[in-house]
Amino acid sequence: MTIEVLEPHGFCAGVRGAIDVALSLSGKVYCLHELVHNELVVAELEKRGFSFVEDVDEIPDGETVLFSAHGVSPATREAAAKRLKIVDATCPFVARVHRDARAFAEAGLPVVIIGNADHAEVRGIVGETGGKAYIYPDLPEGRRIGIVSQTTMNADEVARIVGELEKKYEVVSTAQVCGATKERQDAVKNFDGDALLVLGSANSSNTRRLCEAAKCRVFRAGSMDEVRAIDFSGIGRLGITGGASTPESFLVEATEFLKQPDNYRKDN
Repeated sequence: MTIEVLEPHGFCAGVRGAIDVALSLSGKVYCLHELVHNELVVAELEKRGFSFVEDVDEIPDGETVLFSAHGVSPATREAAAKRLKIVDATCPFVARVHRDARAFAEAGLPVVIIGNADHAEVRGIVGETGGKAYIYPDLPEGRRIGIVSQTTMNADEVARIVGELEKKYEVVSTAQVCGATKERQDAVKNFDGDALLVLGSANSSNTRRLCEAAKCRVFRAGSMDEVRAIDFSGIGRLGITGGASTPESFLVEATEFLKQPDNYRKDN
């Protein structure tokens, strides 16, 4: 089996920045939601003493709260500011989407979000509109809308949906995925091997989008145990890539492991 590591890989700038912010902190830190959606990163931060919570109400007064790369709603930020020390690790690209959604709402445009309603990023964006956003395919009445997108969606799907909505509405759109997400998706679409291994956590949106973009057989693994459990026998050419929140060290370890034939042949 030959192995091709797709470019680019490793942390995107937003993930790298969030992790750098986290590692610069000392003392007890409570992170609101997972800092990034990767089990290896979360486990490493837990070893360093970080606690992960789903609501600022879980954090004792006076403690430090770290906002994840996915951003938070204005209401959450206001509640935290009243009694906690805030450190913000929101991805700059996500912050831009927040600003766009807020601007659309302030201009009186119904805001349509292309994204997953259960994702922390989308919940934060909804908060910028006072909770009045529509999450596609839920759509408003009227003629004009403003469209934004979760930054880790499938780029082609976002473009398709915007085009569809332009047939029905007067559209003002800033909807697009982040550059790192699109670059990785393009690399996957251009890969013409027998199978693709996507390294990343099951709850990572950008990782799932890479799996969906593959034109060949695809496997996903979030840990070396999961890599070892996959039967790669019979595959001639394997591509390997990673989500934007997947540590480079994991990709290197998985690649080196799979370069040894006895490690992937289940029929031996």
